[in-house]
Amino acid sequence: MAASWTVSKNVCDWRKYQGSLIMMGTRLASIRSFSSQTGKQQQWQGGNTTPSIFEPKMYNMKRGTGGRSSFNGVVATIFGSSGFIGKYVVNKLGKIGTQIIIPYRGDHYDVRKLRLAGDLGQVLFFPYHLQDEVSIRQAMKYSNVVINLIGRDWETRNFTYKDVNVTGARMIARMAKESGVKRLIHFSSLNCEDPLGLSLGILPDGSQFLKSKYEGELAVRDEFPDVTIFRPADVWGQEDRFVKYYAHHWRRFFQWVPLWYRGERTIKQPVYVSDVAQGVINAIYDQDTAGQTYDIIGPNRYQLGELVDWFFRVMRRDPEWGYRRTDLRWSPLFQMRITATQKYCPSWPIAYLNWDKIERDHVTDTPTGNPTLKDLGVILTDMESRMDWELKQFRAAAYYDEELGEFPPAAPPKTVSA
Repeated sequence: MAASWTVSKNVCDWRKYQGSLIMMGTRLASIRSFSSQTGKQQQWQGGNTTPSIFEPKMYNMKRGTGGRSSFNGVVATIFGSSGFIGKYVVNKLGKIGTQIIIPYRGDHYDVRKLRLAGDLGQVLFFPYHLQDEVSIRQAMKYSNVVINLIGRDWETRNFTYKDVNVTGARMIARMAKESGVKRLIHFSSLNCEDPLGLSLGILPDGSQFLKSKYEGELAVRDEFPDVTIFRPADVWGQEDRFVKYYAHHWRRFFQWVPLWYRGERTIKQPVYVSDVAQGVINAIYDQDTAGQTYDIIGPNRYQLGELVDWFFRVMRRDPEWGYRRTDLRWSPLFQMRITATQKYCPSWPIAYLNWDKIERDHVTDTPTGNPTLKDLGVILTDMESRMDWELKQFRAAAYYDEELGEFPPAAPPKTVSA
């Protein structure tokens, strides 16, 4: 019995020893694989130093062959991800295996649905406040990419344009630099360099939103010189503030749509939101975009009045229905509506209607010669191919079951040469 117990004990000891060797070999193999994979990532991370296993940053642990269930080596903190553009950016990043950190302010239910954009455990949430340095620093502590999509289209009692677009943007850029973030992408606005020179004279001092956006650019570049700045024109898509804005009943005066000079002195070049999000993805992986400013514009230019006419043709709200485009200069009752909406609904104006928005609506989109989405390799989407879908819910007699071919397709808008 004693001999038998000794033999079995020796067998167990040998198996334990053999198991420890196997585990050691596995660890060595994983270390070699880790070192080789992190070495390949240095090209886009922009570093020339040899990666070390003693600096266990999450973005050095790239795994998988690509896709939603992989980890592509990008840990991105996205400020403003609950907004219109932010949702598309989060969705596209999640599809390619990005670990996403979503700072949020207020109720967590507002961002909870974004958890589905990535695989299990890849989308994380963190409460923050734009005036709290500690929470901002912690939100990007483990990230190598930071995207700032925070913006305020109107001023509130708690936040002015300067608080959000200048002071907040500067703080995020400074925290990103101090945290060792590799890439920072900051969203500004087209026409921000000289808004007063492009104005039609609606507001004496021009758009304060556009002015604050340009000041924010200067502040961010002062803190983070290699920042990539996006200057989008009006962005359209689901839940936008451009197409849906003109379709909203509060933007009309009965069935008339007042525009400054009837919209005949304003040229717009709207861009599709999914193209903007794709541009962000391409910019992350292109190291040459560091320090660049991009004009984010669509493929075609339109006169604003013609564009609004087309929206209502698509919605089957023609002149027989009562549609008419009028001059806002000679519509005092609608001007009173704008003032009342801005004064009595400061936190969330009905239909986003306020005087600064009216000013921005009538500023002509003027590219400044910067690179565009085409230079980022994005294939642009034209409005004509998708507007039937975007405005379907706003059609007149939406529940009418029409026969096939009863309503001819709406005539497309005329484009304007650059």
